[in-house]
Amino acid sequence: MKYWVYILRSLAYDKTYVGFTNNLERRLSEHNSGKTIYTSKYKPWKIIYKEEAVDRTNAREREKYFKSAAGRKKLKSILNNLSPRSSAGYLPDLQESGMSRARRGASVS
Repeated sequence: MKYWVYILRSLAYDKTYVGFTNNLERRLSEHNSGKTIYTSKYKPWKIIYKEEAVDRTNAREREKYFKSAAGRKKLKSILNNLSPRSSAGYLPDLQESGMSRARRGASVS
């Protein structure tokens, strides 16, 4: 089964959220409909970054990385590098954010 690590940005507040799922569309809908306590306070949300993981374990490891000090620094770099295209649904590729395929162990759509 395919899993995704994703980063959401609130369209109304200066907030981000990191998570993983096996269904991005469903999960974004859950965040925007208020089914998650934290994200219900800051909706609406938009996916600004996604990364495919080979399995649930790899997805969880990447989620934990983005929540660590080093991962928050990388997240800040990703957010700073978002171009104006982000408002048109642009998702940065890991190559653009400086991460190599070997290091992340997964491919990106």
